[in-house]
Amino acid sequence: MSPCCTPASSDSMSNNTALLDAAVAALSGATREGQVAMSEAVARSMQSGRHLAVQAGTGTGKSLAYLVPAFAHAQATGTTVVVSTATIALQRQLVERDLPRLAEALEPHLERKPTFAIMKGRSNYLCMHKVSQGVAEPEMDFGGDTNPGGGGEVSWLGRHVQRLYDWANETETGDRDQLEPGVPNLAWRQVSVSARECVGASRCPHGDECFAEIARKQAKDVDVVVTNHAMLAIDALSDINVLPEHDVVIIDEAHELDGRITAVATTEISPTALTLSARRAGKLGANDETLVAVAKELFFPQGRITELDQELQAQLVLVRDELWKLKEHIARTPEGEALNDPERYAERIALSNHLSDQHDAVVRVLEVNETEDSQDVIWATETTLFVAPLSVAGLLNAKLFSENTVILTSATLSIGGNFEAIAASWGIPKGTWDSLDAGTPFTPQKSGILYTPRRLPAPGRDGLADATRAEMHELIMAAGGRTLGLFSSKRAAEEAAEALRPLVPFDIFLQGEDSTGVLVERFAKAENACLFGTLTLWQGVDVPGPSLSLVLIDRIPFPRPDDPLLQARKEAADAAGRNGFMEVAATHAALLLAQGAGRLLRSVDDRGVVAILDSRIVTARYGSFFLRSIPPFWRTEDGTVVKNALKRLVSQR
Repeated sequence: MSPCCTPASSDSMSNNTALLDAAVAALSGATREGQVAMSEAVARSMQSGRHLAVQAGTGTGKSLAYLVPAFAHAQATGTTVVVSTATIALQRQLVERDLPRLAEALEPHLERKPTFAIMKGRSNYLCMHKVSQGVAEPEMDFGGDTNPGGGGEVSWLGRHVQRLYDWANETETGDRDQLEPGVPNLAWRQVSVSARECVGASRCPHGDECFAEIARKQAKDVDVVVTNHAMLAIDALSDINVLPEHDVVIIDEAHELDGRITAVATTEISPTALTLSARRAGKLGANDETLVAVAKELFFPQGRITELDQELQAQLVLVRDELWKLKEHIARTPEGEALNDPERYAERIALSNHLSDQHDAVVRVLEVNETEDSQDVIWATETTLFVAPLSVAGLLNAKLFSENTVILTSATLSIGGNFEAIAASWGIPKGTWDSLDAGTPFTPQKSGILYTPRRLPAPGRDGLADATRAEMHELIMAAGGRTLGLFSSKRAAEEAAEALRPLVPFDIFLQGEDSTGVLVERFAKAENACLFGTLTLWQGVDVPGPSLSLVLIDRIPFPRPDDPLLQARKEAADAAGRNGFMEVAATHAALLLAQGAGRLLRSVDDRGVVAILDSRIVTARYGSFFLRSIPPFWRTEDGTVVKNALKRLVSQR
């Protein structure tokens, strides 16, 4: 699509620019060209109702560029603007730093001081009803006593739950993100509920002190509500409005939208979860033995399942029917229980809702097996059966883009040189959106080198080739350490670390040997260390300055060929006459490659090299697609030039 060109009044544009000028002057000095262009495009989108996709590189100041028109729009129209992010880190940055400072800066220029709040899913908060019961769900896998009040030996899980019970008496927000250190998901589930499990504030004996309800009330009638992609998905999938009334949604970190929405729309079935439900039902007087027996017999063939075998289908039918029987039994409330035992009554409603969810998940799996044109995909691990949507484009089209003006932004949206591929994955209706590349304050051609050695062997299944390992060694030595190694698999990262540690005089931190946050912090402080890891390091690692001069990428990060969901999407594209490899596998890899290469330049003073040690990027026909997705660094295949450049950087520091 062409850059935004929808007419807008000169008064509104000049007012937006004046607000941006005031904000930037108060917060960060002179405005940048890309920031102004983005802010004006966002304001124009809000006024015209056309959707907008904006690529804005690191350092553009995109948060400020969309928050200024968001506040102006909210106050001019009396509505709320929803800002959705993918990561907790960006949520914290917005709510704890950017929004408070921006509200102060804009107050003299607007009718009143701008207001904002954060809104998370209900499962992110302690459930005081569950805490008040004083008993965690029994857990099969860990042994010991999971009841903090029990008399037996307290298990691993029980110790975490006990800590959560103690924290419940201290916290003012009940927000999981404020619990430090955190706890495993299994422990958190003992003191939290999903939106479907919640009995509702009006029926819960702890409705007045519900942390989730308090947070929701604080988010009502503010100018800007900050949430996450998962909450956005819940709002779209729910029959009721979860988020406050709004007409504009701004999606930051939009390159992750498809994946996050898919995750929320994915359901799972496991013997463990079914057994826990049965035991909860048993406490309420329902016969739990049949469901427990059926759950024990469940066995899932690992990998993608295109057709259920007769035995598994029969077992799932039994599970479906037994879940429904339990739900109906639980739903029959004894006379007077609501008044005489409100805790038990609340648990009855919560479990009834939970059993409905599990029942619907089983029905969904069975429908895939029975319906030829099903839009769901089934696969299994040894212990869990999953069902996910083949595509979320239809859902987003119907529930997001048709009901709101949507602005989507990220540092990496242009794939293969345009926005078309990612727009298709989102399901934006054709002809309803504009795009803008706001650029970056950096000059990649002068600040970075893209090294693509043609002479190296193409990656194979037998691990790192000797020539590739030797090239890594020479590059790391030339850079004086200062290397972020991005690998396509855990095995490759471990193999490289094991091979190179005896050869280089620098620390090599390996993902998995400590928490990712701790390793990144140690790497940033060391100045001559290396950090090796896999996919979570490809995005979000921000290490400006001399600690990072070299980004090593072992291979083009194509998805695993046995990834059941992506394989199904590829087959569907091929069946429709499109190129499934380019549409799914190559697009997935290009986004990651762009994110990985983006780790190099994080400030205007940064210099260095991105080395992609996969010769296919220059020898294969699809290589140019990936090269167009990466920042326009100065490119060379000459290793001597690259190593001399790295050595000069070392000597200058």
